Amino acid sequence: MYEIFEKLCDKRGVTPYKVCKATGLTTSTISNWKAGRYTPKQDKMQKIADYFNVSIEYLTTGEEKEGGEDYYLNDETKEIAQEIFDNKELRLLFDVSRNASAKRLKAYYDMIKQLEQQENGD
Repeated sequence: MYEIFEKLCDKRGVTPYKVCKATGLTTSTISNWKAGRYTPKQDKMQKIADYFNVSIEYLTTGEEKEGGEDYYLNDETKEIAQEIFDNKELRLLFDVSRNASAKRLKAYYDMIKQLEQQENGD
């Protein structure tokens, strides 16, 4: 199973340390997994799977169920979601707006558009 994790890291161009920092896991969790001392618990596996946008099944077997568990509409949406996840500032903006009312979202949008217009000299 750790081999699948390594392949995902290589494919994404990230280190296990970066995965730990992004998911809140300890490096000892990954080290023990690599050494074969134990397999991470379900909740930790889910964090890793979420980081790579794969299912736990894929992380443990290297295979997805028929139809997979990719819930993005397309590759562009997947890339945008990953960019938000990887960027602390974007993630903060997303988290703040996630539970906002429609009225508040409209106010945020209007404010951002005004700032954008000021920057462009409009």
